[in-house]
Amino acid sequence: MTSTTTWRADPYTDALRTGRGPLFLRRDDGWLLPLEVERWCRAPDLADRSVLARCRGAVLDVGCGPGRLVAALAAEGHRVLGVDISPEAVVRTVRLGGSALCRSVFEPLPSEGRWGTALLIDGNIGIGGDPTALLRRLRPVVSSGGLVIVECVPADVDERCEVRVDDGRGGQGELFPWARVGMRALAEQAVAAGWTVSERWSLTGRHFAVLTPQSSSEPR
Repeated sequence: MTSTTTWRADPYTDALRTGRGPLFLRRDDGWLLPLEVERWCRAPDLADRSVLARCRGAVLDVGCGPGRLVAALAAEGHRVLGVDISPEAVVRTVRLGGSALCRSVFEPLPSEGRWGTALLIDGNIGIGGDPTALLRRLRPVVSSGGLVIVECVPADVDERCEVRVDDGRGGQGELFPWARVGMRALAEQAVAAGWTVSERWSLTGRHFAVLTPQSSSEPR
């Protein structure tokens, strides 16, 4: 049998260069999650603006992608930095007028302990495949009074899996760990990582939560 699959280093890079999909996360059992490349490459929408309005202090956008939130915050006068492991994402962010660094959130980051807000938007709570570990990592990154704004999936989901980026035309990337969480699972994992959900809201079908550090009297 002849395979029609083309193994590419990063179909995500191709999608960012063109600003359009199709693009998916694919599990090996065939499950597909569409990725909203076109939305990521446009200006912030109403739901994004609700996130931006809640940012305070210096902002770290974890998994900034093509940089729409970083650029918007910079235009509003925020000190803001995007981090992403994709060089193309960093290039696009800088092209929009933002600042970005090609680095994993699990590596040392600039100004650790002084970020007022960290963003995990567009599913980026899934980075690394372990939301609790990711949220623990962000505790020393943000300031003592800082916050994390997280976008959750709409469903009541708590899933860890391995996925590939798939362009729907036979191009696939390598396997990497990912996670998907709904609001209930996020609340549980936040507590385990030393955070508490202080606000939650939904807009245009998207779901968000603000996490703030637990006080010393709160149980973990």
